[in-house]
Amino acid sequence: MQSLQKFKGIFPALVTPFTAGDELNLKSLRDIIEMNLAAGVNGFYVCGSTGEAFLLTDEERKAVYETAAEAVNGRATLIAHVGCVSTAQTVSFAKYAEKLGYDAVSAVAPFYYKFNFEEIKAHYFAVADAVSLPVVIYNVPVYTGVSLSVSQASAFLKDERFIGIKHTSGDYFALERFKQAFPDKIIYNGYDEMCLAGLSMGADGAIGSTYNFMADKFLKIRSLFQAGKSDEALKIQHEANRIISIVCELGVIPSVKEILTQMGYPCGDCRRPFALLDPSQKERLKKEITNKL
Repeated sequence: MQSLQKFKGIFPALVTPFTAGDELNLKSLRDIIEMNLAAGVNGFYVCGSTGEAFLLTDEERKAVYETAAEAVNGRATLIAHVGCVSTAQTVSFAKYAEKLGYDAVSAVAPFYYKFNFEEIKAHYFAVADAVSLPVVIYNVPVYTGVSLSVSQASAFLKDERFIGIKHTSGDYFALERFKQAFPDKIIYNGYDEMCLAGLSMGADGAIGSTYNFMADKFLKIRSLFQAGKSDEALKIQHEANRIISIVCELGVIPSVKEILTQMGYPCGDCRRPFALLDPSQKERLKKEITNKL
């Protein structure tokens, strides 16, 4: 099996910045990437939930993949989220990511139609068969309605082409079972507010939305945990969670984009049907979060 060391660590789930006219703001995307590279992140998760993937046109998604690849230029690990309901569309994005030099692809389970497990399995294997890149399963039950059991996950993880799971779920027993069953695979924690919990149950790293603007806190959490300083790591998780509680109250993706905008990285608004933040909400983010970073 290939070395998976480069897939461990802290990965911002990149936002997709827009201009005031609702076009892609690729300059801001590059600047956000540079800021996070300077902070020392290990990689980026591109066009995932935080990146509003399902609100982008195919051409916009390709432009984001391309811009991120050019900006990173080999300085960090790149995982392209290529998930779609359609298998053909998912495969098409996976091939595009491979062409651009991504390190891996990832995908949510196909959703909406309540596909059975054999259909979901066939979908994922179609992706693995179409590209030479390794595949990361994206287990996010709250969005897909699909919650993988250990036995179901083993259908993928026993194949060397599937290198791990992005586990965005509060089921930390499942995370621990995934890691115990497949200790050589990569397990990512998905909920920012429980990063330390995920690490304590065996996660190799974490992929998160708020890492876009405060990756430093999560890099410290992981470093302290690895050094056996869990009490100190928990203090930083508490600091992060004060921020996350506000972000969750006002809307995660709109709030992350507004905080980045306030930091000097214009992100515009989220696309409809996301609600717009009102002036009082923006001021609260500035007062309680941005000014204290």
